[in-house]
Amino acid sequence: MVKKILLVEDSKTSGFIYKQKIEVDTEYKVDWALTLAEAKEFLDKNQGNYFAGVLDFNLPDSMKGEIIDEVVNRDIPSIVFTGLVDEEVRNISWSKRVVDYIPKGKKNSINDVISLIKRLEKNKERVVLVVDDSKLSRTLLVTLLKVHQYTILEAESGHDALEILQKYPEVKLIITDAIMEGMDGFELTEKVRDDFSKEELAIIGISSQGKNVFAAKFIKAGANDFLIKQTFLTEEFYCRVHQSIEALENIQKIKEAAVKDFLTGLHNRRYFFDAGKKIHAHSRREKHSLCCCMIDIDYFKKVNDNYGHEVGDIVLKHIATTLQMNFRETDIVARFGGEEFCILAVNIEENDALRLFENIRKNIEETEIELHDGTKVQVTISAGIFSKYMDDLNEMVKESDQMLYKAKETGRNKIVMKRDSVEK
Repeated sequence: MVKKILLVEDSKTSGFIYKQKIEVDTEYKVDWALTLAEAKEFLDKNQGNYFAGVLDFNLPDSMKGEIIDEVVNRDIPSIVFTGLVDEEVRNISWSKRVVDYIPKGKKNSINDVISLIKRLEKNKERVVLVVDDSKLSRTLLVTLLKVHQYTILEAESGHDALEILQKYPEVKLIITDAIMEGMDGFELTEKVRDDFSKEELAIIGISSQGKNVFAAKFIKAGANDFLIKQTFLTEEFYCRVHQSIEALENIQKIKEAAVKDFLTGLHNRRYFFDAGKKIHAHSRREKHSLCCCMIDIDYFKKVNDNYGHEVGDIVLKHIATTLQMNFRETDIVARFGGEEFCILAVNIEENDALRLFENIRKNIEETEIELHDGTKVQVTISAGIFSKYMDDLNEMVKESDQMLYKAKETGRNKIVMKRDSVEK
């Protein structure tokens, strides 16, 4: 069953606008209630079916935020979205373990709500490791993180944390106490940094002691940030956690932009040669077979001329998806530019490679690519395969490119392998 958003807003004009905006900008359907009583009816009828609640603080039958308790007590992440901005309302809201408190006052504040909903979606895939030898302190941090839907791992010592990190390298953030028996937070931070850079994993140090001295020690050991246990505000905690993880993701996006083709999502020529040279050297050393294949879309210029470049882009993405579906993570599938693709496949014998690429060619030839207006387009590909070791990867690419030229020269829509050919 598709998850929904529960919107509770007593203004009919605002509620209509918010409902439409959330449904357009997210994948969720919105149930809109004008009162606490209506919200209870929705909640009773849709138990376990709400991803989040967007709640006005002041309602005709809920003047002191009672709606928050009603929704939070059902384990539904709740965003307080209200025109009331005084300190009392803010404190009451945070005391009820809400996801966030967003004032309606500023222009387009509904966009902040939508951004927060999308962040909650992502947080389910973000793994945070909490390290503290105090169960009470761990429980407090875990409780806060669960409100924001993070996936959480716990360790009660530095040694346990390192073992967990070995098992779960997908951890993106470590929150560690400073003072622990055996291995303190500073030593843990240094050991983590031996294997994970700040671009790969974030660390936030926490402590009830030391204040600025501990902050400096943590930062010098390799932490990204520091918090004092007794004094941090809930808002501050969430902001620092989010900023630490978002910084990692922004760095990853920049790295991916440098090595990936924007249109198709495939790796680009630069990545192919950077990573491919390592694969080539390893395969040669371990005596694993290696296959290089150059692929070109036949008469691609005619597609652009007849249908326009937008359709040409759709065709390129279709070919890219088809190629990705047929290869493993250990292989490299790259767009070299224009309508040309190159694949480096590891540990595959000549006959198997020939059979695989012939199946791909046939699949592409027989598939109709349906456009937005219902028009259908069909294309074919030509490919050249080379699977004999050369001194370097560049030579293998050149040889496969020559095989591709032969395929195009002798009629297109075929696969040509060195000393072997299969025609339509």
